[in-house]
Amino acid sequence: MDGRLSKCRWPDLPAPYDAALREATAEVFEVAEPIGIIATGTIIRGTAHAASDLDIYVVHPAAFRRRIQRFFRGVPAEIFINPPHAVRSYFQEEHRDARPITAHMIATGVVIWQSDAVIDELRAEAVQWLARQSEFPEDALLRARYGAASRLEDGFDLIGTDSASANMLLTLAVVCMLEIECRKRSGRIPRGKDLLATIEELTPQLGALAKSFFTAQSDVERRACAESIADRTIEARGFFAWDSGPEPFPESERQ
Repeated sequence: MDGRLSKCRWPDLPAPYDAALREATAEVFEVAEPIGIIATGTIIRGTAHAASDLDIYVVHPAAFRRRIQRFFRGVPAEIFINPPHAVRSYFQEEHRDARPITAHMIATGVVIWQSDAVIDELRAEAVQWLARQSEFPEDALLRARYGAASRLEDGFDLIGTDSASANMLLTLAVVCMLEIECRKRSGRIPRGKDLLATIEELTPQLGALAKSFFTAQSDVERRACAESIADRTIEARGFFAWDSGPEPFPESERQ
């Protein structure tokens, strides 16, 4: 057995999660030379449900990233292996996109193995990134609104002739509109499974409309809900005039 396992700081977990975490960590020591291992996710936070998996964030010095998905003792586990510079780039990129997944994992997780002070630095930086308000530039908001409005219009066009495709497009449009509203109000886009709960918390009336849309029993009811959601979020139900202004091509695309 790897001697480092005896030096790990194990969180207090019920079976089978405790044994699964230990087996997953042993796997990490076999495939990488970690300088830090962070266990995170709903299982670690004590809010596990039937579909929960173990999330294990590994920081190592090598210049590559790797993702492993395996079952340990019947428990699904996702292992993310990255060097420190990649973690910091994820902080920046995900903050820009208002989806701070990496920062949340590292800030809320439990360090079970550490051999380098950079882990403390990354955790402190993760907390700082989570505290920042993500900007929603006007041009990005405009593009997001237009994309949602276009899908909405396409969905309306198919009602009565292709109900399945109409429902698909309207659903994509409504999800986009709800994400836009979350970002405008909180500076963050929640995970899909948290979207409805977040909307309901931010604006109960919109949350009720969203639930009515997703449980609608007819195209007429679904369209009415989608129109009301659009009026409250993107203020458009289809095509609207806009101009992106001149945009230079990236150097790589200039031929």
